[in-house]
Amino acid sequence: MTVRFPGTCRLREVGRSRAGRPLLMLTVGQGPRNVLVVAGPHANEAAVGGATVLRLAARMAEIRERGEDDGSAWHFVLCIDPDGAALNEPWLPGPYTLRGHYEHFFRPCSAEQPEWLPHDEDAQPPVLPETRALLGVLDALRPVLQCSLHGIDIGGSFVQLTSDVPGVPERIGKSAAELDIPLESGSSDAFQWPSPGPGVYVMPPTNDPAAGDGAHSTWAHAQRYDGVTAIVEVPMWACDRSADTTPHPDPDHALRTAGAALRRDLPTVARVLDGIDPDVIGADSPMLRTVRELVGIGPQLSAEWDPAVRPPGAAPLPEMTTARVTSIQVYAQRIPLRAAAMLRRIADLPCVTRLVDQWCAEYERAYRPRWVPVEDQVEQQARSVIAVYEELCT
Repeated sequence: MTVRFPGTCRLREVGRSRAGRPLLMLTVGQGPRNVLVVAGPHANEAAVGGATVLRLAARMAEIRERGEDDGSAWHFVLCIDPDGAALNEPWLPGPYTLRGHYEHFFRPCSAEQPEWLPHDEDAQPPVLPETRALLGVLDALRPVLQCSLHGIDIGGSFVQLTSDVPGVPERIGKSAAELDIPLESGSSDAFQWPSPGPGVYVMPPTNDPAAGDGAHSTWAHAQRYDGVTAIVEVPMWACDRSADTTPHPDPDHALRTAGAALRRDLPTVARVLDGIDPDVIGADSPMLRTVRELVGIGPQLSAEWDPAVRPPGAAPLPEMTTARVTSIQVYAQRIPLRAAAMLRRIADLPCVTRLVDQWCAEYERAYRPRWVPVEDQVEQQARSVIAVYEELCT
């Protein structure tokens, strides 16, 4: 990009990862209004986000080469977690099947994800070097808009915003329809967040418990400069039920079943882990830390929505549409599958492989997912970023 547009694009290092890999930021144009786009905040989602930032950077450079400049500078962090992305690289050549995806799956535990901040800003141990680098970029640029590029395995496309931006639902809905990607109209990631339109969710104030982990994140950090953050999600496999806003016929039974499955399957992984010879598992590793985290927090993961375990006095559930129930059901199957898939990479034993094979097959049977071409994933993500920027700034 810097070779193709030498007068418009600049590449610089903004930090180093824990393993010493460079954290690179590509800047296009110059002006008083800064936009920051961050790729690869979750290691298993880095590939599409990386392609999206390059597409967006090329578009912005071409616009400026034509002499059309709106006074903005666009800054692209090419991958904020290159160490984690490297552990997912074997997936990139394919085959692009759900089983192939989980053959090489990795996602770090929450404490090792660069966007999450300690609940106490003075907490120890210190913040990850990747997080420090991202905070430094935010503090230096004070962007009017920060976009964080994410993805999911099965579901639909959606955008989470730290402030409402009118016009965005219509824009992303039109794009998703053109690309035949369903809108995630009941995301479990934003279960209690207001939704101004299908596929768009607005994070509550950071002092509201419904904000969840977002309250302690680099998303919220941008608000101290009156900046808006957009978290842009696209699916690898589409599930049309994710867009179905009709009332679910029996949400109580569906939610209880999903909760029971989650509380059954994660302990299954824990028992398998406990039964493996420590010499086979080897030394502590990023994958092992994630597996242990998932099996340890399993009992808490359904407390927000499962009628069997919801605490007394909990906030009422929103209207349980087919889309909302589907998102929860997908989540309840996804989390144990992730744990089993990473355990298989640590200890490639028949008992673990059988779990991954069985759960992948059940996952596919339950949702009949259809592959979204990478070109369309990238295009939907890029259009979503541009939609938020144009509706916010023009």
